[in-house]
Amino acid sequence: MDPVTWRTFLAVCRLGSLSAAALELGYTQSAISRQVAALEREVGVALVERRPRGVVPTLAGEAFGRHAQVVVAAADRAVRAAREAAQGRRLVTVGATPSAAAGLVPAALRGLDAAWSLTVALTGELEEQVATGALDLAVVTDAPPGLAADPRLERHRLGDDVMRVVVAAGQPAATRRRGRRRPRLADFAEDTWVEDNEGSAALLRSAAATAGFAPRIDLTAADLAGKTALVAAGHAVALVPGLLVPALRRDVVAVAVADAPTRGIYVTQPAGSAPDGPAAVLRSRLRTALAAGSGTPSSG
Repeated sequence: MDPVTWRTFLAVCRLGSLSAAALELGYTQSAISRQVAALEREVGVALVERRPRGVVPTLAGEAFGRHAQVVVAAADRAVRAAREAAQGRRLVTVGATPSAAAGLVPAALRGLDAAWSLTVALTGELEEQVATGALDLAVVTDAPPGLAADPRLERHRLGDDVMRVVVAAGQPAATRRRGRRRPRLADFAEDTWVEDNEGSAALLRSAAATAGFAPRIDLTAADLAGKTALVAAGHAVALVPGLLVPALRRDVVAVAVADAPTRGIYVTQPAGSAPDGPAAVLRSRLRTALAAGSGTPSSG
């Protein structure tokens, strides 16, 4: 398949418009339409649905798009790796969960004497990319559903990330809770909660059960940005990773609670990885960056 059509398809889905994709990519609208139609013929199913207000992917298109993003990103890394190798440099391909990518990983990459690329995804997807060789290493967590045993991988524990409860800065509850010495999770038992993925929701339910209440998760968001936006508007409170705190918007307050749940932070690499080189240096830098931030580093 022509990777150009894959990029075109992803642009159409992201922008929701053939004309917008044409403007961004420098094609005519008819050329964009032909590329999408050609891709649909190759795949054998309809990938997009044309509506009066734009274009949306079909269920098949959504499934194809998830894999297409990985393939296109890998193609970009392949080109960059070849160019770096021609100059005697090796490209280190790094993956990170969204919270790790918000501060921990960029801090560790600062000053690294190697070319690098960064892919952001959830733990399961990142580990599969490490196992298949698309990534040299990834920073992942053992939050639900946890880390599955995989002989293709080796994991190095960096330390623990302590979760925080985020509330709206302008709400009276934020001032009251922020002023208390050590609030507990049960202090938020009557609040509405918002979650952005089932793994995070499972962690909240488990911690709340230990604290003696069942959280009312009445709102859902597409991602961390949407989650904190609902909190900032006063609609809910949320449980967020401690790693995310430095990157939080200014109109929310991250409350440290005495019985907050934690999750382990790991570096995942292919089994049998070399004990030295840029990837090993980066792993050490990640442990140092975690110690300097909101996490608790391991002694290993």
